[in-house]
Amino acid sequence: MSHPDYRLTLGTPRGVSSVVGPHGVGASPGDKKSKNKSIRGKKKSIFESYMSKEDVSEGLKRGTLIQGVLRINPKKFHEAFIPSPDGDRDIFIDGVVARNRALNGDLVVVKLLPEEQWKVIKPESGDKETEGAYESDPPEELCGSHVLQPSPKGCNDSPDVIIEAQFDDSDAENGHGSTQNVLVDGVKKLSVCVHEKGKEDVGATVTKDESTSVAQDIRALPEKLLQRSAKVVYIMEKKHSRAAMGFLKLLADKNSELFRKYALFSPSDHRVPRIYVPLKDCPQDFVTRPKDYASTLFICRIVDWKEDSSFALGQLAKSLGQAGEIEPETEGILTEYGVDFSDFSSEVLDCLPQGLPWTIPPEEFSKRRDLRKDCVFTIDPSTARDLDDALSCKPVADGIFEVGVHIADVSYFVPEGSELDKVAAERATSVYLVQKVVPMLPRLLCEELCSLNPMTDKLTFSVIWMLTPEGKILSEWFGRTIIHSCTKLSYDHAQSMIESPTRTVPETELPPIAPEHTSDEVHQAVLNLHRIAQELRKQRFLDGALRLDQLKLAFTLDHETGLPQGCHIYEYRDSNKLVEEFMLLANMAVAHKIHRAFPERALLRRHPPPQTRMLTDLEEFCDQMGVPMDVSSASTINKSLTKLFGDDKYSLARKEVLTNMCSRPMQMALYFCSGVLQDEAQFRHYALNVPRYTHFTSPIRRFADVTVHRLLAAALGYREPPDVAPSVLQKRADHCNDRRTASKRVQELSTSLFFAVMVKESGPLESEAMVLGVLSQAFDVLVLRYGVQKRIYCNALPLRSHHFQKVGKKPELTLVWEPEDTAQEPVQQVITIFSLVEVVLRAEDAALKYSAILKQPGTEGLLGPQDEACDEDNKQD
Repeated sequence: MSHPDYRLTLGTPRGVSSVVGPHGVGASPGDKKSKNKSIRGKKKSIFESYMSKEDVSEGLKRGTLIQGVLRINPKKFHEAFIPSPDGDRDIFIDGVVARNRALNGDLVVVKLLPEEQWKVIKPESGDKETEGAYESDPPEELCGSHVLQPSPKGCNDSPDVIIEAQFDDSDAENGHGSTQNVLVDGVKKLSVCVHEKGKEDVGATVTKDESTSVAQDIRALPEKLLQRSAKVVYIMEKKHSRAAMGFLKLLADKNSELFRKYALFSPSDHRVPRIYVPLKDCPQDFVTRPKDYASTLFICRIVDWKEDSSFALGQLAKSLGQAGEIEPETEGILTEYGVDFSDFSSEVLDCLPQGLPWTIPPEEFSKRRDLRKDCVFTIDPSTARDLDDALSCKPVADGIFEVGVHIADVSYFVPEGSELDKVAAERATSVYLVQKVVPMLPRLLCEELCSLNPMTDKLTFSVIWMLTPEGKILSEWFGRTIIHSCTKLSYDHAQSMIESPTRTVPETELPPIAPEHTSDEVHQAVLNLHRIAQELRKQRFLDGALRLDQLKLAFTLDHETGLPQGCHIYEYRDSNKLVEEFMLLANMAVAHKIHRAFPERALLRRHPPPQTRMLTDLEEFCDQMGVPMDVSSASTINKSLTKLFGDDKYSLARKEVLTNMCSRPMQMALYFCSGVLQDEAQFRHYALNVPRYTHFTSPIRRFADVTVHRLLAAALGYREPPDVAPSVLQKRADHCNDRRTASKRVQELSTSLFFAVMVKESGPLESEAMVLGVLSQAFDVLVLRYGVQKRIYCNALPLRSHHFQKVGKKPELTLVWEPEDTAQEPVQQVITIFSLVEVVLRAEDAALKYSAILKQPGTEGLLGPQDEACDEDNKQD
């Protein structure tokens, strides 16, 4: 396709700071002697040419170049970062030019700039984002991992559906909850004062004029006050989908040649550049009636981005519908993150059993252990349809229990190398939205053939232990089985059993139970599992595990409109913990089994330790705030968080804030092939504090688990050993990691979307909030009722004045409120970290935008650390 006019450039690229480096705007981000000439020879290129593959490979070997995944700050899109290989402070990439056309999530190669061009971190600044741009990356295993279950369509028993969270073992595994960051608003870096002296403004990249006079001063600065800065020289892998949703606009200059051929596409995500799209792609009447399309969302795909153009070139792919409406916004989110939500092809569906209803072939009974007479049951959210896992527990001699974890045998239905296998491997994960799920496998498998629905024979892969009441493993068995689940318990059912150990739960309060078993039998099994789980959990934390529970939203949806009617913080209870403990136990057992069998070809899951510099900053920060934290290990972090606080309201709120801060230095847990890492110390899982871990328990919704099932089958002699090179298995692991990250982002954005709609439909909403960061003109709060972070700006409040200062090392903002009555004295309010305040969330005119406004003190009774006794009516939901 020829676009002769594309090389004409308009203005400065969005996100190019007015100072982008020593050579100013429009210059190459690198050396003065740029080899880049405009193709027409008329002007310099804006971007540097990429290095050759050979030079990049050589530079990476020599250590002169560094590779990493690019993260662009969602709130300050001129700032980008890649992780430092040594775990120290992130490497900073300043501006669009230095990013060199790379997009968020791309695997890039960077070259460090000379030291005099490194970012200066001014010690007294309120700059919280020198490390930042994390959306919510802590590993899911760190918290009670939940998948928020969508509301079932066509559910007739109630007009309103409460979406519940399902245990996602990968979350618990991360030591921290899969934060559904509606928290993209705020602080991604702690406000840490390093020295007493210094100016308040944030250090910018040094300009050309300053570089000579300041270079020596910069070199004299303590290393702690400098952040290594770099430029992108090569894109190793374009992991960003190059798709964006946004709005169409006419070009500003009506007389330009470009105006007659192109429209301007403005992405909603400011990290994506503006894009020229050919007018022939646009609606026919767009040029004459552009205002008709002002609130219409479109999808655009970037097809090119030349060195000499500020903007990319794209093709308009689709009109989605009105901005702010749930379905168009959802489709845009899925498309941006490369989620395949198309219907499964006929070639894929042909791989499924054709003769329905399907029954287990007779030969399978001779190949499997028959557990159909055992009391086996599932515990899931009430809305769950894809039931991966079931549990059993029966007493044997001398107080010993036989405990089983039974997982859907998905690999039986997914022949390796089939079209179904290829599509499932490509999707890699089911994607859970607030209102629906995009499945990894066709629904016939997800919801019927594989799902461990009650009172039907099902094929399973089981791990069965002999356990003492204290959870000590006496023996362990792995194998293919057949089960017949006697009932489908919800978490609420199991919880009521746990809370009523001596009372018989009326059958009217329970789901149907197979006639071969009684409700008392199921109740006793749940109680036994609960007691053993408590012991397992206690031992895990004694052994040094970490858990960072963060606030998660669950929504109530209107059955007819699908709009959110309300939301609440999801409560993580003993029934959730019961399931979590046995899933973790099974995953660890399988990890050891497959690694012993295939030391070079095991698909495992590791969790690297947190970023050291961010962890040190956190420790300093907490010390300055009078909250001593020991961050030397996962165990000490966990102990610090559990021992520091009481159970009064203020203490619990402060714990939420600190838990949120502790999650930021955490890295993501990763799938990997054991044969590609030489040092087995790198296999460790930081949050769980165990040497081996994998994912085995959710094969209906994670392809990594299907791969692990195949490895376990080979280890047990059910099939041939894997004939795959470690490097090939590692590529599969990388793909699973990428899709899992995208899935998490989509889930977070879906939650953000529904919450923003709820603020618009049901707001304004009031809540208590706790301050977690103080800047000179604003402060950040964690809104406790809803688990969202927002930044509150002083200039949006009816203040007479405000004043920022450091008191000792604590940042403090004094607000002087304009009195409503001129006869009154103005009210002063001091905002510091851990201040408890009242906020109002209010929708803005722009679609899906809402702001937090501070309520003037005196309008509500506020709590402080001294107010340990809370009025019952004011208790947090």
